[in-house]
Amino acid sequence: MPLESIPGVGEKTADALTELDDPETALQQGDVLTLMDAPGISEGRAAAIARGAIRQRHDDPGGLLATTQARDLYDSILTLLQERAVTTYAKKRLETLYPATKASRIEEVRAMVDDALTRKPTPELRAALADVAPLDSPSALRVRERCLATTDAERYAAAREAIPELSAEVVDDGHDIEELARSYSTVIVLDEAFAGGDFSGDVRVQPTALESPADVVPERLLAFFAENRETLLAAVRVHEASELEPPLDCDALTESLSRVDEDGTIVGDEELQRLATAVDDLDAAVGTAESVANDHLRAAIKERDVTIEGQDFLSLVEQGARVDSLLARELDDAFGAALQKAHDHLTESLALTGHEAELAEHIFGGEPTFPVSRRDDAVSRLKTELTSARDRRSAELKANLADDLAALKTPAEALVRNALELDVELAIAAFARDFDCTMPEFVDDAVADDGTDDDGDTGGNNGTASTPGFVIEGGRSPILDVDFEAVEAVDYSVEGVTLLSGVNSGGKTSLLDLVGLIVIAAQMGLPVPAETVQLSRFSELHYYAKSQGTLDAGAFESTLRDFGDLVAGADGRLVLVDELESITEPGASAKLIAGILEALDQQATAAVFVSHLAREIREAAAIDVAVDGIEAVGLVDGELEVNRSPVKEHLARSTPELIVEKLAADDDGEFYESLLTKF
Repeated sequence: MPLESIPGVGEKTADALTELDDPETALQQGDVLTLMDAPGISEGRAAAIARGAIRQRHDDPGGLLATTQARDLYDSILTLLQERAVTTYAKKRLETLYPATKASRIEEVRAMVDDALTRKPTPELRAALADVAPLDSPSALRVRERCLATTDAERYAAAREAIPELSAEVVDDGHDIEELARSYSTVIVLDEAFAGGDFSGDVRVQPTALESPADVVPERLLAFFAENRETLLAAVRVHEASELEPPLDCDALTESLSRVDEDGTIVGDEELQRLATAVDDLDAAVGTAESVANDHLRAAIKERDVTIEGQDFLSLVEQGARVDSLLARELDDAFGAALQKAHDHLTESLALTGHEAELAEHIFGGEPTFPVSRRDDAVSRLKTELTSARDRRSAELKANLADDLAALKTPAEALVRNALELDVELAIAAFARDFDCTMPEFVDDAVADDGTDDDGDTGGNNGTASTPGFVIEGGRSPILDVDFEAVEAVDYSVEGVTLLSGVNSGGKTSLLDLVGLIVIAAQMGLPVPAETVQLSRFSELHYYAKSQGTLDAGAFESTLRDFGDLVAGADGRLVLVDELESITEPGASAKLIAGILEALDQQATAAVFVSHLAREIREAAAIDVAVDGIEAVGLVDGELEVNRSPVKEHLARSTPELIVEKLAADDDGEFYESLLTKF
């Protein structure tokens, strides 16, 4: 599959996607998480690419959202869903849900939604999800105590590419390798010719090292787990707080994570800790040991019974007088005891053992002197020994831990993926719960997936083709500026072309919004805010909002062109129009709307035109136009009391008529009665 054939994928993006191990599978599955691993692909961009790939897979041209108002309704639904997601990933993943025109895509999402509706969002789950994020791939990792060595320039280049975490060096012979061994704790030689060589230090001849980088650099795997520690632990909590079956042993993962800190350093090993502390504290401990020896000698000199008073002797010594022979003759025992105290302090404070303690003996020694001073070369040798031992121990522990974690990496990725996808499902479940949603039933699709008239369905049909439409029972709009619980439920059904009449502020525009919102959500595969819904699968939704005032000649012409394109379009559309008459004079508007309705009636199209000119439009139309009405029951304390569910085949009374009727009932005169007869 050519990557650039996917909607929205250009040459640069296609090049980035080729960096993935299996981009075609990720695209085929709409896998946002994997697509995000491509260089330069953000969560939002990955969602857009996934959406394009999904459309391509279902051969879905999209296009349901044919007008700005329709797109605004989609944005409202998406916002309601995203507000109920916890993770940024889920918010972006929800953007892959779009109003499809193909039954296969709608059914695919409905299957996912069926599972989602069984989920139970809880505070514990939301709290755990707050710390879950897509896994990061560690970058710029450098391991400085190890290096690669080779005599071959091509192998050197391959080493730098395969294992960039280590320094790579070109050598000529074994002498060069010996030199490297003095600078690095471990030298890994890539040339088989050096096998069997006798090298000092930790030199390993591994010709196949480049074939298994993880064995050479276990830090690579450890860095992955270290950097993603908090996300992994949060994903564990998500599985514990939900009904998800974890893809691994969560206790084993948690225990392994406890053995490495955030920067990839091994923790919890007493021997490694001893060596690391000894390296860090060596200089300070040598200084203290030096003071211990000198304090002992100083005390011994003060107490010594020699030819001159001890205090005078001390003064001479501190003034730099030559006392080598005096010290050798008079203080040999004291000097030996001072060195022993220094050595004991050094070995005890650094917990030195075996060969380390032997090296420490050379730090203080030689001919008796005062003050006692360290031998820097001996300190350096001990530090080198401790550092090498520390690094070898660390490398061994890292290799062992990496072996344990290697089998956990793939299931750990699945653990996080499951948690993130659960957030998507929980957002849908919360949406359905908060707005009392139900799954809609698709019936009698007017347009088949191949663009021809069809009697197929999605989710059930009656086997016969019919004019497209919808039946909504107990629908409530979640986008009104009132608390959802206060929204009055409405029932409404339409088949073919219909005029909707009603009083001002009776809820006509809100009803159009509800119809559009339900159609969009249904074709996204989502539950809808109603008790029951049956509807056709529409090819396009054209929603035209109320114009703000009469249009000038240019704008009026442009609007007519829009409707000219509309009536020349394909079958299977839903058209929602709010008070089109406001674009020009009422008399002309009635004739224009009548003509548009006549044209739409010739197609397999459902349409609802809200208008205060229903009577005039019906009179001007050459067809029998259905008229529904949102009826006002009357005026109560100056406020309209409205039945917001439209009455079928009923021309609703206007607000002025209701007011005149009220005045006629309250007044005995004939004036208001005569006015009432005009309606």
